[in-house]
Amino acid sequence: MAITIEERIGQHYGGLSDKLRVAADYVAANPVEVATRSLRAVATTSGVSPATFSRLARALGYDDYEAMRDDGRAAVGRRMVPFSQRAHDLRTSGAGQSGREVLARHAAAALHNVSFLERDIAPGKLEAAVDVLHKARRVLLVGSLGSSGLVDYLGYQMHWFAADWIVAGRNGTALAAALSRLGPEDAVLALSKTPHAKRSVSALEAAQKRGIPTVFITDTYSSPALPLASHAFVVPTEGPQFFSSYAATVVLLETIVSLLLARAGEDAEDRIRAAEDQLHSLGETWAP
Repeated sequence: MAITIEERIGQHYGGLSDKLRVAADYVAANPVEVATRSLRAVATTSGVSPATFSRLARALGYDDYEAMRDDGRAAVGRRMVPFSQRAHDLRTSGAGQSGREVLARHAAAALHNVSFLERDIAPGKLEAAVDVLHKARRVLLVGSLGSSGLVDYLGYQMHWFAADWIVAGRNGTALAAALSRLGPEDAVLALSKTPHAKRSVSALEAAQKRGIPTVFITDTYSSPALPLASHAFVVPTEGPQFFSSYAATVVLLETIVSLLLARAGEDAEDRIRAAEDQLHSLGETWAP
């Protein structure tokens, strides 16, 4: 499966020179401009020479700048297509396909995304983010739109052994109140995918102003919240569905939980055991 322009940047970023990194940062942060404007216009706006952009294209594995630009157009096109249009295309193109064929397409996309996630995370990056979350007095979880369910899932897992992880309320007042109680000794973990929820971006902006460390998970280097994060992960979400795929994101979240549990020590086991006993006593789980 072909990888996106952003994935290419992620794969090659560590080996780029300082000048090429500047160009790569511009391409990642301005996909629409790169896809729709000429090389000369992009160079003028960015302050990066046309030759540097051409060298970047070759460093990323493209034949030339135009090939990179074409890939950028395809990426922008996918993101700008409304969910309704994607649903129509999926319904019409998938007519007559067997369940096995559809399953194979989805499985291949998910495996590709997870594989890229594993390769892309730089050594120590995951541990640094987990260290912030482990040391935080309280952690506020923020997610809206399609990301809200994933934030609830993360919060549910953490509540088994960490009582001070809080899922932000779904309305602005609740979020504002939760943020107002946090300080530099706390942390915010936010999740936002394209199209980005304004609420999540605003939460990271508020956290930055208050000096609160943040961990941010998104799907694109052009996310408006990426510059606001202390620690950020760009996770691929491409797939055949009309909606963004969260398969790789779930793997990342479950990895974070595992690392936090390992750091929590034996006390965490005691809390989980006590929670299990309480569930049984309340009759919340089925028993023969």
